[in-house]
Amino acid sequence: MELATFLIDFILHVDKHLEAFVTSYGAWVYALLFLIIFVETGVVIMPFLPGDSLLFVVGAMCGVGLMNYPLSVGLLLAAAVLGNQSNYSIGHYFGPKVFQWEDSRLFNKKAFNQAHAFYERYGGITIIAARFMPFLRTFAPFVAGVSQMKRSKFALYDVVGGALWVGGIVTVGYLFGNVPFVKTHLDKIIWAMILVPTLGVAFGAWRARRQARHSPV
Repeated sequence: MELATFLIDFILHVDKHLEAFVTSYGAWVYALLFLIIFVETGVVIMPFLPGDSLLFVVGAMCGVGLMNYPLSVGLLLAAAVLGNQSNYSIGHYFGPKVFQWEDSRLFNKKAFNQAHAFYERYGGITIIAARFMPFLRTFAPFVAGVSQMKRSKFALYDVVGGALWVGGIVTVGYLFGNVPFVKTHLDKIIWAMILVPTLGVAFGAWRARRQARHSPV
């Protein structure tokens, strides 16, 4: 319970936690951020880490000179790409056996099924679109590995999606993260960044399953 409470507080107040870390440890913040983004995208059991909000806050901190913008974008892009490559490799290794796994504390089968339905509907473009969708972005590269997508093809989607995700959100945070209205309502903005894409993924997965059930064999 204490861990869950801390994670929720960290996600909703990532700006305060990150600023405190920069103040205390300086350049070590880059190693921490690399680790968080790599783990969120590279470890299939860690879909709850605050990727979008973290990138936005990093951009805002770059905007006030607490962090270096080019270094942040380059390092976090590397973390995002390498994380996806790791996740793809895990999925490729386990293959179709994954479909028999039961839901557990370490594996969210519902999220996996949603990602798989989305992948079946939209194909490789899922790897790019999933970058902007919490939970789905953790499972999309894993699903691509399970589905035996060619690594060269996956790598292209991986780099393009990673560049759009990291570069786009960090830049938006850099430009708008320190606007007074945004700073005042940051917790609500973070909730919106989590809930809106998640609801969109759930609806898309539901439609895909519904159409599959009603399509002629």
